[in-house]
Amino acid sequence: MGAARALLLSSLLAALPALAMEPLNDAALSSVRGRDGVSFDLSGFAMSGDARVTYTTPTGTSLYAEKFSASRSDNPLPFSDPYKLDIVSGAPGLADVINIAFPLNTSADQRWQMAYDWGVGADGVTREQGSVVVKDMVFYGGGLQFSTPQVNDGIAFGAALRMDIGQLSFQPRGRTDATEAMVLSGVRIGGVDGNGVFNNTPWMLANVASQPAVINALTDETGPRLHIGIDWPDPRYGSGVAPAGGIAVDNISFVSPGQPAVDLGSSRIGSIQIQYLDIKFKH
Repeated sequence: MGAARALLLSSLLAALPALAMEPLNDAALSSVRGRDGVSFDLSGFAMSGDARVTYTTPTGTSLYAEKFSASRSDNPLPFSDPYKLDIVSGAPGLADVINIAFPLNTSADQRWQMAYDWGVGADGVTREQGSVVVKDMVFYGGGLQFSTPQVNDGIAFGAALRMDIGQLSFQPRGRTDATEAMVLSGVRIGGVDGNGVFNNTPWMLANVASQPAVINALTDETGPRLHIGIDWPDPRYGSGVAPAGGIAVDNISFVSPGQPAVDLGSSRIGSIQIQYLDIKFKH
C-alpha cells in the first residue's frame, strides 16, 4: 500500500509544470540578511614574491616596499581558532561595518614570520634602504574594522591589537645579512589598566564609530596628498575618552661589523592614549 502511494505521488509531481527562475526585486534583495558571516583559517599559509608597492608624490619623489614574504605556524588542531569575518550594522545613523576578528590564540601557537625590503627615490635616483624582518609575531584576539567615512572620501577603519613580537630588525644590508642592524626584542603592545599594567586585552587604537581612523587623499592648493588620521573620541558613540594602551620593549640594541654591540636596555610606555592623529604626506 505504501509503495502504491509513493508511486501515485511521484506521478502527480511529474505532471506539475516546472517553475522558471525569477529575478528578485530590490525589496526582496534588501530583506536578505547574513547570520554568522564567514570563518576561515590560514593553516599552512606562506607567501613570497617580487611585487612592489610605491607611493609617488606629484613632484616625483617616491617611497616603495617590495618583496614581501610571510608565513604562519599553525594550531595543533586546524580550524579550532579561526578568523571571523562579519558584516554588522553600524552605530545609529552610520554605515554598516566589515568586521574581521583575529583568533584568540591563547597558547600562542599561531606565530608569524615576515620580511620586506624598502627604499626611496628622488631626483632620478633610487636608493635601497634595506629590509625589515619580523620574527615570532603573535596576535591575541583583537581585529580590524572597515566602513565608509563619516565625512569626505576614503576608507574608515578601526583596529584593536594585543600583540607580541619576538624580534623586530631593521637591516640596511638586507634580510639575509644581520651583521648590521637595529634590533628590538620582546616587543609587547596591548591594553592596560589604570595603573599602566597590561591587562591581557587588546588596545583599541581606533573604532569606526567612537574614534574613526581614515585613509584618504586630501587636496590643497598644491594638489592631492595622502592622508592618514584618527579623529577625536566621539561621546555620541562611546565614553568620549580614548582607550589606554601600553608598549614595552625588553631590549634595544645596535650591531655593526667589527664593532661591539651597543645595548640600550629596555624601554616602556606604561600608558598611552591617541587623542588625535593627523598625518599628511608632503610633496
